[in-house]
Amino acid sequence: MPKFAYVAVTPDGQQVKGKTRATSRGDAEVALYGKQLRDLRVKERTSVLKYEISGPRIKKADVMHLSRQIAAFLRAGLPILEAVHTIGAESESSSVRRMMNDIEDGLRTGERFSDCLERYPKVFPGFYRGMVRSAELTGELDTVLARLAIYIERDLEARRKIKAALIYPAAVAVMSVVTVLVLSIYVLPKFADFFADLDAELPLPTRMLMAVTDFLGNWWWALAGGLGLFIFLGFLITRFQWGKYARDAFILKVPILGETIRYSLVERFCRVLSSMVGAGVNLTEALAVTTDALRNRVFIKRLGEVSDAMLEGEGISGPLARTQLFPGTATQMLRVGEETGSLDDQLRVTAEYYEVELDYKIKKLTAIFEPLVIVVMGGIVGFVAVALVSAMYGIFNQVEI
Repeated sequence: MPKFAYVAVTPDGQQVKGKTRATSRGDAEVALYGKQLRDLRVKERTSVLKYEISGPRIKKADVMHLSRQIAAFLRAGLPILEAVHTIGAESESSSVRRMMNDIEDGLRTGERFSDCLERYPKVFPGFYRGMVRSAELTGELDTVLARLAIYIERDLEARRKIKAALIYPAAVAVMSVVTVLVLSIYVLPKFADFFADLDAELPLPTRMLMAVTDFLGNWWWALAGGLGLFIFLGFLITRFQWGKYARDAFILKVPILGETIRYSLVERFCRVLSSMVGAGVNLTEALAVTTDALRNRVFIKRLGEVSDAMLEGEGISGPLARTQLFPGTATQMLRVGEETGSLDDQLRVTAEYYEVELDYKIKKLTAIFEPLVIVVMGGIVGFVAVALVSAMYGIFNQVEI
């Protein structure tokens, strides 16, 4: 049974602290109210072992669900405090339950919902908190939370598609590597001893394969050390801003992969900026928050130049075009939005357009990647098989002679 810590006020006005056990936080509050305690602040206490097992991480899917639930409760007329309390009491995740209980305590002390979210920057990104803050001022919190839930759902769906597309080629690559390792470590040494006993002349493919396996067997420590050094240097370089910028710039220049990543960043940029502008956030502030949400140093640097140009009165479509990061279609659509005063609608339409384009790019990337992996790994396995079979035939021919 969970343990709860509480702070309350007795009928004579004294503040007391204590612990109690109950099946849920609501049951604990009811029991404490029965003891004539008021102004309750109840928090679930978790043991160190349970905390380590469950972990403090809250998944994006959890954020999507709770955003959608709070929006539904608000539309049904429930106060935000009751909505948060209900979600915290019914959540199956201990991490979500603790977070919602903490947010509820903050709301009870007079904090705004957006202020409570500020305590969880790793769970709620900057654009999420900024949109909620603006929505509280405009009275459209339910609409904005529903819009955020849709955005998170689409982002999760895009990630799911990429992972699903990579499962098959990754499985082929792993099985091929395992097959080659088994043949090289266990099969070839036995064949080598057999060939040595017969004093037979081995075919060229077999000699090449044995030379490679001998090299790997003798110098594996050097190769492992070199790989470890390369990984360490890569990790060290990316600790600096210039290293992160170089890494992101290199990724964007990789054929096909770079274009796919660029389209995903453009789609995310338009989607987040559309949501923030639609929620009433100032365009300059919305651009700054959206830029941070991209996490690509090349985009962050060049969009910083766009922000400076906007402050000088140049608008947004022209400076975006000068970055050379956004396709011409995107900048043209945004230019129309600026001229007609419907920038948020055009941003949404642009995001939907590039969402479809991103799906096409992902399919194109996987269509190239899958056969490439199969051909490369099939060639390696085939070469090993040819080397072994040709050696056997060579031995049989020499024995017959």
